[in-house]
Amino acid sequence: MAYNQAHELAYWQLDGYFDFSDAQTTKVREELVQVHQWHRNTQLPTYIEALKKWQSLLPGELDEAQVCALVEDVRGKLLAISDRSEIVLTELATTLAPEQLDHLKRKFSKLNTAYRRDFLEGSPQSLLDKRVKKAVSRAETLYGPLEDKQLAVIRHHLAQSVFDAKLSLAEHQRRQQDALQTLAPLIASSATAKQAQPAIRAYFERSLNSPDPAFRSYQDRLTRDSCKTFAALHNSTSAAQRAQAVQTLKGYAQDFKTLAGPRL
Repeated sequence: MAYNQAHELAYWQLDGYFDFSDAQTTKVREELVQVHQWHRNTQLPTYIEALKKWQSLLPGELDEAQVCALVEDVRGKLLAISDRSEIVLTELATTLAPEQLDHLKRKFSKLNTAYRRDFLEGSPQSLLDKRVKKAVSRAETLYGPLEDKQLAVIRHHLAQSVFDAKLSLAEHQRRQQDALQTLAPLIASSATAKQAQPAIRAYFERSLNSPDPAFRSYQDRLTRDSCKTFAALHNSTSAAQRAQAVQTLKGYAQDFKTLAGPRL
């Protein structure tokens, strides 16, 4: 049900950032319907194939390299969505008004406040507890209820993680400023879609590949760290938990097959 309404959910998410006018609402909704149909036709089949591959790996042991290969596969699929979404933002940028840029600034400020609350405010122990709770919830979605030894694996690896909330927040804020600085001159000059496209494309590239070498290095280390954590957790699971994980992925694959339509 959620997937079939994804274009509406995406619209409300975007509206929270820009506070669309009536004319923009109509155009954005039309564009998102097209993106949604593209995703259904071209991306869901690739998800099904990926899930089949992952199912074949889960019964055995995993190492960091295998997990990182899966992560890279997911990244590639997200990049495909990003590339397609570039068209929507390019069209939108040509219709924005200055007050909508102010709305975007306020939205970014709220997001930063929420990030600080979740990852920076509180004792080190309480912050770790929050991260452990989220990690356990995600893991149990795949494997079912975790045992004490698996909870210990998660806590140990997260306690040793290279995750740096301040560095991550700094990159979030860099991207936010980049967005504002990219959109401001396009709004001021009433740029056409053709004029806006290079700037929007460059913004997407900087968002996906930070111009800050220190952050890129950190991101690489964090990815490897996360791969190691997942491999350690998986290797601590029982045969029954791995079987549950396989069934979970089979369920997702069947859902995607149903959503993609009868041709699959």
